[in-house]
Amino acid sequence: MKLPAILLSLALLPSSVLAASTSCESDKYHQYIDASLSWYQSLVELAVKKDQNLEDVGKWFLEGRKHHFELNREAVDWYLENDKQQLDLEQPIEGWLKLTQKDVKNLAQQDNELGRFAKKSFDDRQSKPHPKNYELRSAFADLLTHPGNIDKPLNAYNEKMTTIAAIECQ
Repeated sequence: MKLPAILLSLALLPSSVLAASTSCESDKYHQYIDASLSWYQSLVELAVKKDQNLEDVGKWFLEGRKHHFELNREAVDWYLENDKQQLDLEQPIEGWLKLTQKDVKNLAQQDNELGRFAKKSFDDRQSKPHPKNYELRSAFADLLTHPGNIDKPLNAYNEKMTTIAAIECQ
């Protein structure tokens, strides 16, 4: 009676280790997405603080970033569960997923949750830019060329990314 239980436990061990690794990798990627969205939120807030006329374009920009990163979050989770070879987990976390425009278009045609996320992102990429997009990008460039203006959010982002990079998934 004990031998079959031991053999069953040993047989299940690799799948439980794999599940734990997948869960860790998913959590790690989710933290990366959250840190990235937080960084963009901070950047928009700083730009709008300097120029209130950028509020509407800032909301538009953040919505597009959200769609992009939520697609990536969903895609990484899907690939972790279904086709891990599509991810390059040996790279820094920013390089785990490489989706081309063609990949996003193909995913957008699927009738599932991943397809719905891909459709939002694809539609964003195909839509006409906001009329003040250039002004917002210029405001970002101005902020980024004066590091003192972005110290606090940039340091917070870098600290989060350092913490995330240190997570070891087995």
